[in-house]
Amino acid sequence: MKIGCPKEIKPQEYRVGMTPNAAHEAVVHGHSVLVQTCAGVGAGFTDEDYIAAGAEIAGTASDVFAKADMIVKVKEPQANERKMLREGQLLFTYLHLAPDPEQTKDLLASGCTAIAYETVTDRSGGLPLLAPMSEVAGRLAPQVGAWTLQKANGGRGVLMGGVPGVGPARVAVIGGGVVGTHAARIAAGMGADVTVLDRSLPRMRYLDDVYGGTFKTSYASAGNTAELVAQADMVIGAVLIPGAAAPKLVTREQLSSMKQGAAIVDVAIDQGGCFETSKATTHDDPIYDVDGIMHYCVANMPGAVARTSTIALGNATMPFMLALADKGWKQACADDPHLLEGLNVHAGQLTYFAVGKALGLDVISPQLAIK
Repeated sequence: MKIGCPKEIKPQEYRVGMTPNAAHEAVVHGHSVLVQTCAGVGAGFTDEDYIAAGAEIAGTASDVFAKADMIVKVKEPQANERKMLREGQLLFTYLHLAPDPEQTKDLLASGCTAIAYETVTDRSGGLPLLAPMSEVAGRLAPQVGAWTLQKANGGRGVLMGGVPGVGPARVAVIGGGVVGTHAARIAAGMGADVTVLDRSLPRMRYLDDVYGGTFKTSYASAGNTAELVAQADMVIGAVLIPGAAAPKLVTREQLSSMKQGAAIVDVAIDQGGCFETSKATTHDDPIYDVDGIMHYCVANMPGAVARTSTIALGNATMPFMLALADKGWKQACADDPHLLEGLNVHAGQLTYFAVGKALGLDVISPQLAIK
């Protein structure tokens, strides 16, 4: 199979879909790899690194899309990239289709087969291709939230850890999954007073057993959530429903109960965000103000630490990429029901129920698609 890796074109996206190590593994497996020139520069990988790994270098994205059987990316294909997709071509990347009807429409029209990193599962019910970026985004959230809290950025002017005689910032983390756990650990490590909200009692027991001395837990009822949001200097949104639009857990009306200059960091913005007032921003212009509450809603947070993120993502995606290339996507998905969960689009049909529900579109089962 010819595997293509174009340069990411989303604003301030410095990650790359394949590391030189991944390219080398693909070549060892007998495949050819075509990487767009300078695709890896933002993550610290040169064209020479890819050439040494056995890859070819292409001058333009159109060369990569025209020649490759499988396109491996990081972010969802942008409008110009979607025009280059063709019938029968395999796309393997993050898609986040539920809040993005335009992308969904274009992918269906292209006739391509699209497998989304964020809906591939594992035996424990986890999301192994989303987890590395969730870990990165979770660890970044308190860092960028602390910056947002600085007075020069419109925040309350509160230091996360306080100082002797002055209390620390109060941080509410909504969601106790991968993002929330990593966010809480880092925020607590910065000295903040942290509470994690979740609806799963087993998850809260786990967090309390492992991190009981580090941060607190609270049941995410509407009343508890409203109370903690009102008390918080920073609220981190970390709720995920796989493949579906994120639930809106904090309304615009609730902003009036929050402290002026409080910071909201919405890590769920890729799936539409879990605050009613959330809208996607970029690293160029990450913060905006709604009713005196500062919102940080960058849709590709891990892109800020592109080298760490690229290597972590590459470690996770490589085995799946090789399976798709070695066996072809149909056989690979037939052999691995967890990879089949990643199938979102095939030959003009939607194959992921949560996306269809969010967008009001008809869906066929992925099992039917591979037949």
